[in-house]
Amino acid sequence: MADTEHGITTGAVARRLGVSPTTLRSWDQRYGIGPAARVGGRHRRWTPADVAMLEEMCRLTASGVPPAEAARAARTGRAHPVQSAGTGARASTPYLPEAPGRDGRETGTRIPRAATRQPGSGNGLPLGDVRRECRGLARAAVRLDGPALDALLRDAVADHGLVTAWEEVMAPTLHAVGRKWESSGDRYVEVEHLLSWHVSTALRQITPVGPAPTAPVLLACVPAEQHTLPLEALAAGLTERGLPSRMFGAAVPAEALDAAVRRTGPAAVVLWSQARSTANHALAQHVAASSFGVKGARTHPLVMLAGPGWAGRTVQPGILRPSGLREALETLSRLSTGYGP
Repeated sequence: MADTEHGITTGAVARRLGVSPTTLRSWDQRYGIGPAARVGGRHRRWTPADVAMLEEMCRLTASGVPPAEAARAARTGRAHPVQSAGTGARASTPYLPEAPGRDGRETGTRIPRAATRQPGSGNGLPLGDVRRECRGLARAAVRLDGPALDALLRDAVADHGLVTAWEEVMAPTLHAVGRKWESSGDRYVEVEHLLSWHVSTALRQITPVGPAPTAPVLLACVPAEQHTLPLEALAAGLTERGLPSRMFGAAVPAEALDAAVRRTGPAAVVLWSQARSTANHALAQHVAASSFGVKGARTHPLVMLAGPGWAGRTVQPGILRPSGLREALETLSRLSTGYGP
C-alpha cells in the first residue's frame, strides 16, 4: 500500500476497495466524495477518515442505494435508513408504509422498499426497469466484491423467496452482465464468472423443509449444453419445497442419462437446453419411453423440457414444457404429492 505522510494515493484506495480510479474521481466530481487534502493542490491523498467514507459509500451503493443519496449519507456520517429498519425487521431492510393492492393486500404486511422497481443500471450494466436489489448486485459484481455479493444474494432469498429472488434479482443481473460482455469484447468476463459463482453458491445454500418423498426429480443438461444456473435454481426451488432431486449438471452424455434414469427411478426428468443447437428431441422421447420398476408394475418418468432451446417444436404426450421456474415447481410439486402434472 502506497502510504505517504500525506495519505494514500487514489490508485491504492481503488485497489483496496475494488473500484476503478475513474469511479473515485467521478464520485469526487459529482458527489463531493473526495479527499480532505491534496498534495500541491492537485494530487489526491486519502486519509483513513476519507477511506472510511468511501467504504460507507461502497456499502450503501451495494445495497441498492442511489449514488447521490449514498454520498450524502457517507459525507455526513449519518446512519442511512438501510441500517434502521422498524421493529421486527431485518436490520438491512427498510420498509414502506402499508400498501393495499400490492403484495401485502389488506393484511397490513409491510412491503420492503427494496422490492420497488426503479430504472437505472449498476456501474454501466444495462439493467433497465428492475428491482432495487439488482442495481446493488450489479455494482458489487463490477467491483468484484465477493462478500457483498454473498450478503446481497442471501438477503434477496430471505426477503422474497427463491423464485422471486431468481426471476427478479439474480437472472436480470446475470443477463445484464452477459449483454455487457457480448457488447464489449472480452471485458466483463471476470464479472460474469464471479457473479455466476456466487449465485450458484447462494442457490446451493437453500435448505430443505420437511420430509422428502422417495422418488426424486432428475435434473440434467442435454449433451453439449454447459449452462447450468437455471437448472440449479430449479434444484434450489425443489429443495425449498422439501422435494428431493438429483443434479447431474452440464453436458450429460445420453448413455449416462439413460443409466441414471434406470438406476434412480425418478418421478420426473428435467432436461435443460439453452439453445436450439443443443436441444435433442430424440433424447427427450427416449427418456419419456424409459421404464423401470418391478415386472408387472413398471412405470415411466414424466419428462419436462426446460429452457429456450426447446421452443418451436410440438410437445409429445408424456412431455411437458413449462414457461418458467414457477410453473415448473408447481407442476413437480403436484406430481410429487400424487395429484398428477
